[in-house]
Amino acid sequence: MKNRFVFILLATLIFSGCGPASSPAPGPTETPKPVETPAPVATLTFPPTTTTPANSSYPSLPREASWQIQYTGEELDTSLDVDVFNLDLFDTSSATFETLRNRGVFVMCYFSAGSYEDWRPDASSFPDEVLGKDMEGWPGEKWLDIRRIDLLAPIIEARLELAVEKQCDGVDPDNINGYTNDTGFPLTAGDQIAFNLYLSEAAHQRGLAIGLKNDLEQIPELVSHFDWIINEECFSYGECELLLPFAQAGKPIFVIEYELQPADFCTQAVGMGFNALHKNWELDAYRVDCRQFSGQ
Repeated sequence: MKNRFVFILLATLIFSGCGPASSPAPGPTETPKPVETPAPVATLTFPPTTTTPANSSYPSLPREASWQIQYTGEELDTSLDVDVFNLDLFDTSSATFETLRNRGVFVMCYFSAGSYEDWRPDASSFPDEVLGKDMEGWPGEKWLDIRRIDLLAPIIEARLELAVEKQCDGVDPDNINGYTNDTGFPLTAGDQIAFNLYLSEAAHQRGLAIGLKNDLEQIPELVSHFDWIINEECFSYGECELLLPFAQAGKPIFVIEYELQPADFCTQAVGMGFNALHKNWELDAYRVDCRQFSGQ
């Protein structure tokens, strides 16, 4: 983990223009690992608040929010009475987003920021030099050289503009922890910090809220720049305490578990103030909401 001085230096460099240059249905960032019974985690209570100050130019969320995430399935089920929907930016129609917005639903729009997907309509925009190794378990998807912000920025910003056009409230950029994976590039923690800060600034400049996807090791450096976190399987991996800086900052924590059954993690999740779901790997309409499961 970089110390505070290095983080400040990196953030200064990237925002002054001197920093590092820049699937089948989308799914979890990493290949499933063997599941272990989660160790007990302390139950903590934090006062509910919004993710952003009242004078912020982008939307905010309460720390406790009901939600659904769906990217696949024969039919998109938008009938659920929830506070938040997380839907694919490209595959979801503007009409669907408008319907949800008219109901007062906060809409998160998903896209992969750290990987190339050969089925996306803008796939031909990616230069060959930024394409890295195949993502294991996700055919048609490759890691990106996030150091090349100069080459990736036009593509990413076009996606953010599409999110604005579709009236998304916020964005959920995936695969933004490439430095911990075998990408084919010598990515460092500093490279990832610079790229993730770029994403946050680019989204906020357009009036979009933005969530941090996984990247647990860099939460202390990034928590003040992101409006929520979405984590996959922190109970399975025994990593949930790493999410607590978001709770301490009054920002929502959204957790998805795939392998553990609701009875194995929901009570802890509710006790920690997490917005937790049990989902299928394919992220279809199936869901079990931990608060409903626990009767809270």
